[in-house]
Amino acid sequence: MTRPHHRKPILNRMARLEGHLRAVRDMLEADRDCPEILVQLAAIRSALDSVARLVFEDHMDSCILDAVETGQADAKIAEIKAAFSQYFIP
Repeated sequence: MTRPHHRKPILNRMARLEGHLRAVRDMLEADRDCPEILVQLAAIRSALDSVARLVFEDHMDSCILDAVETGQADAKIAEIKAAFSQYFIP
């Protein structure tokens, strides 16, 4: 049984992130102070981490549960571990 992905909230957050990135670009073009820009970049990073969490939860709610039911859990868990190692590069 394939479960539906819940991508609408993720897409909504990505649209907001695009707006924040454009705002930072505008700040740079307007030669705004570095501390202001860094504060905005920190907010973007936090928002991006939030999107990553939602993607992970979506994966757990759909792909991993489906894999458990079909006996492919080990492969899917290895796949998500590899993705995390790329996302959380120290």
